[in-house]
Amino acid sequence: MDELREAVVNVLRKVRAHRGLYTKNEEAVKQHLIGEIFRALGWDWNNPEEVRPEARTEDGRADYALMLDGKVFAYVEAKNMGVNILKKDEPLRQLARYCFNSGVRYGILTNGTVWIAVKAFEEGSRLWDRVLIAANIEEEPLERVVLKLSILSKSRIRDVERLASLLKALELSFEGLKREGYSEKTLVEYLTSREGSTTLPVAELRGDETPKAAYVYDGGWKLLPLPEKSIKGVLLAVLLYMEKTSSGYQREEIRKAYEHLRTVQLDPKTALEILRKLEEEERLRIAVEL
Repeated sequence: MDELREAVVNVLRKVRAHRGLYTKNEEAVKQHLIGEIFRALGWDWNNPEEVRPEARTEDGRADYALMLDGKVFAYVEAKNMGVNILKKDEPLRQLARYCFNSGVRYGILTNGTVWIAVKAFEEGSRLWDRVLIAANIEEEPLERVVLKLSILSKSRIRDVERLASLLKALELSFEGLKREGYSEKTLVEYLTSREGSTTLPVAELRGDETPKAAYVYDGGWKLLPLPEKSIKGVLLAVLLYMEKTSSGYQREEIRKAYEHLRTVQLDPKTALEILRKLEEEERLRIAVEL
């Protein structure tokens, strides 16, 4: 997921720097944007056993065919960014025709920033009702886009329908509970809590606990590796997290603090006080699983 996240960020940077190029030039979109995303999804972009450009169909040529077990699993149709594939029907219908006439079940339509995965045919359904995933790199939060696109990875795409259905069910349930008055914070904490364990915020710790794990909130609860199962270990884990997310002079100071605290005796209550001060001064949210 980290590689995919990095690829999405790189695509955003390229688009912001060269929007005029990608708005008019489909080939640039293919080479610079689409290829980067598919490589991050685990597809060997230059291997014809996995990706075949200009794939012939009875209705024309699809830009790419994704291959699994020697057979076409999905066709990919590319457009330049000047084509609004979310509002213009013809590109998706063109892709669906390629798939239908070749007996290929799935298609992926993209202009580099908007990605649509569709089930090409199903009796009694309309085309847009068969859209499995729609992700907009420029307009949706990064983590949401990364999760959606991950379903198209080489290791997951065989289960694209099932995974897309689970994701839609999660989104609908989440939004429904929010409408019932539950906060996002409460729902996220519910989803990320682990059965058979107790997770407490730092403010509720006494200092005599033995932590099993530590978490910091960063758009969602992020698990921090513990160097040791103690309150001091939680402090060291948080400092390592802060070091990775800072830069320059601040990063150097955090590293110095980490190296110093790692080598000294530190009683749990002192470590807990430091953790609480970090939460307050750095506006962090830290939790410990017991």
